[in-house]
Amino acid sequence: MKNAWCSLFLSLSLVVVTAAFSQAPIKGGTLTVCQPAEPPGLDPTTNTAAAIDRVVYANIYEGLVKVDSSGGFLPGLANGWSISADGLVYTFNLRKGVTFHNGDPFDAAVAKWNLEQAALPEKGNPHPEYFNGIATVDTPDSHTLVIRLNAVDALFIAHMAEGDAVMRPMKGDADAKSNPIGTGPFKFVKWVRGDRVEMARFDGYWNPFLPYLDKVVFRFISDPAAQIAALKAGDIDVIGYIAAPESAMMLEKDPRFKVYAGTTTGEVIMSTNNKAAPFDNRMVRQAMAHTIDRQAVVDLVMFGYGTPIGSHWSPSTPYYEDLTGRYPYDPEKARALLKEAGYPDGFTATIKLPAIYSYSRRAGEVIADMLSKVGIDLTIEIVEWGQWIDRIFKKKEYQLTMIGHVEAWDIGIYAKPDYYFQYDSQEFRDAYANALKAPDEAAKAKWFGRCQEIIADDAVNGFLFSAPSLPVMKADVMGWWENYPTIALDCTAVWRKK
Repeated sequence: MKNAWCSLFLSLSLVVVTAAFSQAPIKGGTLTVCQPAEPPGLDPTTNTAAAIDRVVYANIYEGLVKVDSSGGFLPGLANGWSISADGLVYTFNLRKGVTFHNGDPFDAAVAKWNLEQAALPEKGNPHPEYFNGIATVDTPDSHTLVIRLNAVDALFIAHMAEGDAVMRPMKGDADAKSNPIGTGPFKFVKWVRGDRVEMARFDGYWNPFLPYLDKVVFRFISDPAAQIAALKAGDIDVIGYIAAPESAMMLEKDPRFKVYAGTTTGEVIMSTNNKAAPFDNRMVRQAMAHTIDRQAVVDLVMFGYGTPIGSHWSPSTPYYEDLTGRYPYDPEKARALLKEAGYPDGFTATIKLPAIYSYSRRAGEVIADMLSKVGIDLTIEIVEWGQWIDRIFKKKEYQLTMIGHVEAWDIGIYAKPDYYFQYDSQEFRDAYANALKAPDEAAKAKWFGRCQEIIADDAVNGFLFSAPSLPVMKADVMGWWENYPTIALDCTAVWRKK
């Protein structure tokens, strides 16, 4: 048996953060965190919106596995796990004495129920494919969970560490969208729609050393200028990520605040409807790829923060391939491709930009100017976030749009022909299937690399840059993550310096 047991000491590693500080963490206090988008609900197992995970993941809800600030996998509600030699059987050793915020115990039966619920189509999990590969779930005792897969899944542990796989109580899950009940360090207090979500320390948390804070408040302020004003006025303590990077440059010079410039798993892309003419023509998409100067986009849109990418993969994620050289900036090549595709004089199209994200609007304007140089005339339409979700993401009523995809390991969306890109490639689906069943690191690197190459060659989307992590906070906020290898604003080990 391949040993993958993680020690109990590792599970308490969050506590051993004191070495990084000049003083031991202090308990108590309130932290008010700002993020631009209000979540559509508070249950990450029923909606793919990143705004949900940023509020509740690791704070209210936990899974069997946890992601740490460097992207590694730590024990969560499981003390550890082992994997059989054939890669098909995962045995999780669950923590004892864990309770939900409503007092219900967490045990193997509850974990089994959660995994089985996630695979049911009627439950609406945004990623049922994470669970459909589970053949059986056995509970030999109350704190042992044995999961047998139908086939090797190279990303199974990674998926168990995402919001889709958090654990909920068997009773009280019906209203999880508005009243979340988890096992995390903070319990839900209230949601004031249009303004904030409040949570408070859970005194029954399984790790007696955490959390440090008494209360966390998530405020929703969409306007970047209003966010900065609220921070300077003392109304908020942290901006989870700055959408206007020019503000980061300004705030770095103010001793009252500190700014991190870390990495994320997010990719900012010009999403393209591959079934909407003329973007159903591969040469048209390739022509656009040659027209976009990625570094100029980073400089003009993000003030130099961010890393150009050539495919849907972040440099902070394992198996990354630098494919930015596939389509170097070459307007003459772009014009030749457009002519060959039947558009010698270019064409007109519409790009729909979500109003909520300033980086999307700025990037759309910059790229519209670039494309105009080869005869592609884009009409810019600003849409409200709710309309973007409904018209673009769900109904696919668009030609081009601009958005950041922040989920880790999410290249599998290109294997779904009905996803809003409407990209249909059997070659990609085969490569992705091979990546998921890869038996070792070399095979994973080979096939995940091939996945990146296929969508880059097809110029499925305008691959622009890897989004930076740009949180800003008051100088007394300690323990905030600099890098964000998962979708979360994890306040578990955050504290206030006196």
